Amino acid sequence: MPITGSCRQQRGLQGVCVETIDRDGINQYLTFKLGDELFAVTVANIKEVLEVPRITHVPRMPEFLNGVFNLRGNIIPLLDLKMKFGIGQTITGEDTGVIVTEIGKVFSDEDDSGVTIGLLSDEVQKVVTIEPDQIQPPPRIGVSIETGFIIGMGELEEGFVIILNINKILSETELVTGKSRRSSL
Repeated sequence: MPITGSCRQQRGLQGVCVETIDRDGINQYLTFKLGDELFAVTVANIKEVLEVPRITHVPRMPEFLNGVFNLRGNIIPLLDLKMKFGIGQTITGEDTGVIVTEIGKVFSDEDDSGVTIGLLSDEVQKVVTIEPDQIQPPPRIGVSIETGFIIGMGELEEGFVIILNINKILSETELVTGKSRRSSL
């Protein structure tokens, strides 16, 4: 069942939305803003949503990785999606949130079960249900980010939401070399 209102208004940002997410509901997505654009990721891999923690900057990290933070003893890299997509840099404010998620198969070794990362967003919104017939393929032109990162465009009452394929946003090469594969569309 989707929640209404923004995540911050619903329960406060710390730990928000996580208890309301039905992890079996494959049609559920967490929406968030990057600038004026609305994005979504499937709730299946989301671990939690946090306020921006204390970030430790690490020398020579790729520009789209803001640094790392400590989450209950685990070191988590923080990905600035705006930097990754080439649409600016996220400026931390009172609405800024971090979506902690698991991405699968980034590294080529057999034991790679995935990587936990934090996604920096301008504002975490809400959990929505989008049925498969409400998802259109990504447009071929006029998109400011690489379409390989996009599952599709979900139809909501308030307009379209860009549904991201979180498992395709990072590659082993990018993490090792620090070179982004974003396009200049």
